Amino acid sequence: MKQMILYEDIPVEEGRLPREMAVYRLLGALGIPFKRMDHKPVATIEACRGMDQALGIHMCKNLFLCNAQKTQFYLLLMPGEKRFRTGELSKQIGSPRLSFGPEEYMEKYLHISPGAVSVMGLMNDKHNHVKLLIDRPVLEEEFLGCHPCVNTASLRLYTKDVLEKFLPWTGHGYQVVALSD
Repeated sequence: MKQMILYEDIPVEEGRLPREMAVYRLLGALGIPFKRMDHKPVATIEACRGMDQALGIHMCKNLFLCNAQKTQFYLLLMPGEKRFRTGELSKQIGSPRLSFGPEEYMEKYLHISPGAVSVMGLMNDKHNHVKLLIDRPVLEEEFLGCHPCVNTASLRLYTKDVLEKFLPWTGHGYQVVALSD
């Protein structure tokens, strides 16, 4: 595997999407330090293997979910190695028949595309259409790994900064869930 370089600064805008640059500007404005790694597009947790080691994190799955009526939307953060069991989560949050949310809602509410789902997308959800769910082990990690709303870069952030600085800025709270291994 090619050597992966970690950066701690905001990249130059040339060749980058505005949605990615908006993430870096917001992190800077909130005083949230980060490490960034640029890479080829990755769309699955499996494709991120190796990046987690380079970033010094345990990779986190970010799943965009909705109820059957497409009236309630959720962003689930869970450890990358866990299998997602929809029935288990449905019972905990009282929302039957969860499924993966359609791409058009992902773009509408979070301004992200499939493969780039990230907690950073909540910065674009000004009316809190998406509820954040976090599996307890994610909260126990010092660092959180995520995409900056594109799947050609990955970030390492302090979990504490996401919870105490980023989420309050977005106006989103979160619900802790306990998913089995």
